[in-house]
Amino acid sequence: MTAPTPSAAGRVGLLRRQFDLTWSLFEYHLERLVPEDFLREPAPLCWTLRRSPEGSWVPDRADTEPDPVPVPTVAWVSRHIGCWWSLTLDHARGERPRERTEILWPGAGEPTLTWLRFLRTEWLAHLDTLTDADLDTPAPFPSSAHPPVQASSGRDGRHPTRHYFTALDPNRPY
Repeated sequence: MTAPTPSAAGRVGLLRRQFDLTWSLFEYHLERLVPEDFLREPAPLCWTLRRSPEGSWVPDRADTEPDPVPVPTVAWVSRHIGCWWSLTLDHARGERPRERTEILWPGAGEPTLTWLRFLRTEWLAHLDTLTDADLDTPAPFPSSAHPPVQASSGRDGRHPTRHYFTALDPNRPY
């Protein structure tokens, strides 16, 4: 006997419930951050954000993963989350994805918290527009250099962005 396929509202509802649970855990930590936490380097080898000569924040990065891998600061992680989430929204909406350099980290403390909460609102609004066909359509993310992957319907208990990140390196558990 096969289980019935959930309706689009049921599938989107499941995605929303999974996201809401994840967000509640994330928010628990966000609301406890103070500006000093963002750029604190907890180890000798860290990836963080640094001011460019023009005044914008630029993330440390490498073309190949270094060994050992640097410990990321809260600033680096928050910028990484905000950048990928912004690009995911661009793709999900069918918009031209911005270049990573176009997505600016707003700064330590409340500006970043506001940015991440805004992205949450945008993601939830996008989820509300999805249909069964949307959930079954291969995701065009992250780029043409990677083959499309199937978006999750929620039947496997994973969030669709999990598939987006898996496309980056299917052997790495993001």
